[in-house]
Amino acid sequence: MAYSTISKSSAYMNPKKYAGTGSEQSITGVGFQPDLSWIKNASSGSNYDHHLYDAIRGATKSLASNNSDAETTKATGLTAWGADGFTVGADVGVNSNGSTIISWNWKANGSGSSNGDGSITATVSANTASGFSMVKYTGDGSAATVGHGLGVAPKFVITKAVNDGRSWLTYNSIDGATKGTDLNSASAPSTSSAFWNDTAPTTSVVSLGGSVQTSGSYDYIMYCFAEIDGFSKIGSYTGNANAAGPFIYTGFKPAWVLIKSVSSTDWNMYDRDRLGYNNGNSCIFANLSNAEDSEYARIQLLSTGFKITTTNAQINNNNTEHVYMAFGQPIVSTNGDIATAR
Repeated sequence: MAYSTISKSSAYMNPKKYAGTGSEQSITGVGFQPDLSWIKNASSGSNYDHHLYDAIRGATKSLASNNSDAETTKATGLTAWGADGFTVGADVGVNSNGSTIISWNWKANGSGSSNGDGSITATVSANTASGFSMVKYTGDGSAATVGHGLGVAPKFVITKAVNDGRSWLTYNSIDGATKGTDLNSASAPSTSSAFWNDTAPTTSVVSLGGSVQTSGSYDYIMYCFAEIDGFSKIGSYTGNANAAGPFIYTGFKPAWVLIKSVSSTDWNMYDRDRLGYNNGNSCIFANLSNAEDSEYARIQLLSTGFKITTTNAQINNNNTEHVYMAFGQPIVSTNGDIATAR
């Protein structure tokens, strides 16, 4: 049996659910000091934006995956990170009284340092052990390259102009470097050489084609994800429109899963924390402000991957490719921990 090089996945990526109080509170139990915290008020009754905070841009600086708005300063949003979590103020998106809030947290390498691997000098915060990096750079409106710091080619990339209202853009290795998909919409992938200069990421740089979504005359934040055996998986599966849907082998027990059909469907997000048992994992849509939706609670998180158990076209459209990214606990890791099935 293969052993993951990561002994404890929750030291690098961990969901953390908490109850909103409406007053400043410290959220602990993440297991590390996060460098990216993606937070969503999941409770029904009201729609709240997603809130993405990262250590390069700094606390209180929020971006919303469900819209194209520029970065906003939330003085009562996420106000600080700590050794085991973060502190939130009274902002309803991250701490509405009585609400269930979910946070998804990744560890990079703090506020980052200068990286000159690409034609654009960037600030890069990279964790090579977990295959995750954050890149802050300024575009110049032309084709360029920017370093990512991972030492291996990322298979999933998310980028956003932080000081302009441009849509988020994603790259994945399945669709390839000729295409890009907006994170803040349900649109299918678009084809343009201006996105990634028709060039896949290398072990050192991500190529940019001069599009306003990737390298206009703006400041950008980029999140890069590489596969780590037994911890993260980026791939695709073909839907069958059957309630006995496909099983997707990842080699670990997923803690977080993102799924997007290559057709015009929403970005579906699942995690182990909000309910905690199979066929009860309600969906949150990355591109919508909607509360969690139990209608799409048809995914099983198992010890070696995940299984689709719905005919819904969002995640099981017949003969259609669905791209996914997942993180989780190794089946058997270097410290001997064994993942359970449920």
